Amino acid sequence: MKKTIITISRQFGSGGREIGKRLAEELQIPFYDKELIEIAAKESGINAELFEDEKYHTSKGYYLLGAIGYTLGTPLSSIAEMSLNDKLFLVQSEAIKHIAKQGSCVLIGRCADYVLSETKDVLSVFIHADMPYRKKHAIHSYEVDETDIDASIRKIDKRRANYYNYYTDRTWGNADNYDIVLNAGKFGIEGCVKLLKELVEAQG
Repeated sequence: MKKTIITISRQFGSGGREIGKRLAEELQIPFYDKELIEIAAKESGINAELFEDEKYHTSKGYYLLGAIGYTLGTPLSSIAEMSLNDKLFLVQSEAIKHIAKQGSCVLIGRCADYVLSETKDVLSVFIHADMPYRKKHAIHSYEVDETDIDASIRKIDKRRANYYNYYTDRTWGNADNYDIVLNAGKFGIEGCVKLLKELVEAQG
């Protein structure tokens, strides 16, 4: 199989993360989700604790911010003025680019499709499903409180959309932004994995 980077964005409860994990297992390639934050911290030289702390006025904090600036080619003053979320987004983006250079992999969320939009061999995917399917999957897989499931799903989707829309020049979930959009409610987890695997293997 030639090098293929698969980015997966997904509605909450659609099973996108599970699809990505199983696809990575089928293709025998690395899978990255929350691990991205840990990798970002390690690659940038930033202590993970600083992602949770705004105390950047210390000498150590400025040294580490300088390390980010060096990596990103951005002046220290500009980095220091950024919000914690903006700093984290920049570092995560650099981690995503670094991961993509290493070889084939599956990346979940974190605006990876946008970050790698100029990178070759990227297949961007969006997974969605109807509300009944998402509710059932969310309750089963994430133990979401069944009494307020609709509100929980809408809240998480809104948070994902706001994050994506804020850091990109695109609209989250818009089919024009992705190479392929799959309805997990229609094809199921296994069906989506099979379709994506066949597509990747057909390309190389």
